[in-house]
Amino acid sequence: MLNRVVLVGRLTRDPDLRYTPNGVAVANFTIAVNRPFSNQQGNREADFINCVVWRRAAENLANFMKKGSLVGVDGRLQSRSFDGQDGKRVFVTEVVADSVQFLDSKGSSSQGGGQQGSPGYQEKQSQSNNQEFSRQDEEDPFKNNGEPIDISDDDLPF
Repeated sequence: MLNRVVLVGRLTRDPDLRYTPNGVAVANFTIAVNRPFSNQQGNREADFINCVVWRRAAENLANFMKKGSLVGVDGRLQSRSFDGQDGKRVFVTEVVADSVQFLDSKGSSSQGGGQQGSPGYQEKQSQSNNQEFSRQDEEDPFKNNGEPIDISDDDLPF
């Protein structure tokens, strides 16, 4: 059996971060996912999908993403029910996220506007990548030579 959901969409509101009595973080959020076709009027419609994520991923989502942020969700579909305040049975179907990827780059604007992404992380990552590439260019003996390399079959590891 297989129960797998992969979605890419925008947050419809800021994530709702709460903690269980045991101190476990849980965030509820809704993403709008565009349908791949247009309706009869030529407009694109969207599905609004309720999701939940737990623990550190929940805290990261609440701290770094807000309304309008583009996210990727990988998880499973879950149905549950509970008795509402009026005594009636309430049924809920939602995506329980195993992971949430932040797809907006730092400093980009989206429908919700504002800064997106985790502050500092992408900047540090790009700085380390730039340093790595510059070191690699200095040490690369084959850079810009364009000449054939003489390697015998005995030198190959396979």
